[in-house]
Amino acid sequence: MKNLFRSLKSAKPAQRPPGRRLSIDISRIAAYAVGDVHGCYDQLMTLERIITADARRLPGPKLIVMLGDYVDRGPDSAQIVEHLLGSPPQGFHRICLMGNHEMAMLDYLDGHLSLEQWLQMGAAPTLLSYGVDVDHMRQVYRSSQELDDVIRSAIPGKHKEFLRSLPIIIDAAPFLFVHAGIRPGIPLDEQKDEDLVFIRSEFLSNAHLLKQWVVHGHTPVEKAGPEGRRINIDTGAYYSGRLSALRLWNRKGRIFST
Repeated sequence: MKNLFRSLKSAKPAQRPPGRRLSIDISRIAAYAVGDVHGCYDQLMTLERIITADARRLPGPKLIVMLGDYVDRGPDSAQIVEHLLGSPPQGFHRICLMGNHEMAMLDYLDGHLSLEQWLQMGAAPTLLSYGVDVDHMRQVYRSSQELDDVIRSAIPGKHKEFLRSLPIIIDAAPFLFVHAGIRPGIPLDEQKDEDLVFIRSEFLSNAHLLKQWVVHGHTPVEKAGPEGRRINIDTGAYYSGRLSALRLWNRKGRIFST
């Protein structure tokens, strides 16, 4: 019996399916990349209005690339996911990428991450947006398994399917769209999913080694913009009130913020 418990404790969780990697041509379209939303629905609606107004004067098709981190920290995660499940603004296509917070939410839903670990990442407002008050539920359900079961059942199936469907990187040479960044010197097809959504210092400090322009979020900055061959558009919407986007058209860029 002791050996059984020891083996269960040391067992590794089931491996996560690898994220999809997309290749697209944006040479003839206006592409708008949107930084980390983190449950800030009002800011996203404002930024979408800014984007659609700008796009009216540009010819051809339009694309919005969402760079991940739609959930956690801000108040309206469920509303954000529901919005992204709907149609994009008229005249636009939309691709939503995986962020580390979506990956963590999926890991919790699949039993590979504890509730406490997810809460440390800012999950409490996400759960409230789905009608789950964790502090209250802990008084009702003394068993952690019961609490987990209630929480997991509160997330609509279509929202879980949305999270599972998210690609992890877009190669749109000469640009890459990704949540956190890439590990310099490693071929794209050998980049690890965890690096693509979690990496910081190894990527941020080696931007001069990049072979393509990398459009990313994940690490909040006061002002969106380029550094080396990377462009960071995460301006900390959940605490600053500023959600930012980068427009790429005719190989030129322009930043918009709420």
